Amino acid sequence: MSLLVALFLLFTPVAHAETASSTPAEQADTAEADALAVQAEQTTQQINALKNEIDQLQIQLNNVSSQKQTLQSAIKSLDLNIQKLTKSITLTNTQITQKDREITRLSSGIATTTSTIGTTREQVAASLRNLAQVDEEPLAASLLAGGTLSDFFNQAVALGTLRDQLQNRIEDLSHLKTTLQSNKNAAEQSRAQLAALKAQLNQQKQSVAANRAAQAELLKDTQNKESSYQALIAQKRAEEAAFEQALIRLSSGLSYTFDPARIPAIGSGILRWPLDSVSITQLFGNTAFAQSGAYKGSGHNGIDFRASIGMPVRAALSGTVMEINQGAVKNCQYGKWVLVRHANGLATLYAHLSNINVSKGQGVATGQVIGLSGDTGYATGPHLHFTVYAAEAISFKQYACVLTGRVVTVPIVPLNAYLNPLNYLPSR
Repeated sequence: MSLLVALFLLFTPVAHAETASSTPAEQADTAEADALAVQAEQTTQQINALKNEIDQLQIQLNNVSSQKQTLQSAIKSLDLNIQKLTKSITLTNTQITQKDREITRLSSGIATTTSTIGTTREQVAASLRNLAQVDEEPLAASLLAGGTLSDFFNQAVALGTLRDQLQNRIEDLSHLKTTLQSNKNAAEQSRAQLAALKAQLNQQKQSVAANRAAQAELLKDTQNKESSYQALIAQKRAEEAAFEQALIRLSSGLSYTFDPARIPAIGSGILRWPLDSVSITQLFGNTAFAQSGAYKGSGHNGIDFRASIGMPVRAALSGTVMEINQGAVKNCQYGKWVLVRHANGLATLYAHLSNINVSKGQGVATGQVIGLSGDTGYATGPHLHFTVYAAEAISFKQYACVLTGRVVTVPIVPLNAYLNPLNYLPSR
């Protein structure tokens, strides 16, 4: 095969791509890309609108939380939280749709790039075969065939040009492979994000169910009467006082030789916040509240966070679930709680939950959702109680609820084994 034919085979596809007008298929691809761009813009606007509505509902929730504790405010808070969660579910579904479209677009790009790589490989293979045939033709054979020396040198120059262009084509193929890998990585990341969004959606659905159950239970217990609601609050406060005093008595009877070397150094910030949105309502220790409230000056053994019913509660550090209390007794002790033991000598308690998502003995990762916040036990309103212990000092005791007589298991440590959570949490 002549050098002219080889050059024609190599350069014709490139020239055609540069000079030919758009085909119907290319025009359709352009129209589809434009339509996808419009859809993406509309979806982004919808997402921003939903986020704004959720922010407004959160402002209303905060306002209701700051009002006097009444049955009406409690019901309104639950209603607002259900509305907020419902909007969040719509938002997550919209984000999932957006991510699906992104994956579709990336998959299309991958398919196109793969096709282009295949075509380029075929062109390179054909060019290599032609190059080999031309390169093997000796000078003597060329001259015997009637060619001149000038023709031979012209052919040699053309052969060098062919080699250069072939090298460029091989480099283009390498770049196409890089593009394909980049697109593939982007698609895998999008799929991982989509999986996280779907998990978040399931959590939000759980949260709505927890709020509706709490609302139904509240209406059942109070018969929609303010006097019944205030009596319920009084019962919870009485049980809280009894429980805290019982904890102090039990803890005071235990001894523990505290060794700072067996737990992390103060200020290390090794724990993460157990909630995504942090608002501390009660600090650790002998605060003004502890001096005047149920603790009678003995000190608050953890910190409390503002948390509407159904907020995801996350493990502050990886570890093993040491114990849970799934069957909460009304108005009694910590309600539903999870206790996680960590490898560094600490243990963390998450109390007053509405749902528990883990089981005893299960390993958990830092940030994993272990339950949903609530108001079970003696809590007079939704919040998360978070305690940090020296893990080796923990034992379990039976506690008889004052109001019902029901016996439940509670974690107990000596007073010096309660640790200030803020010593191990990130600075704010």
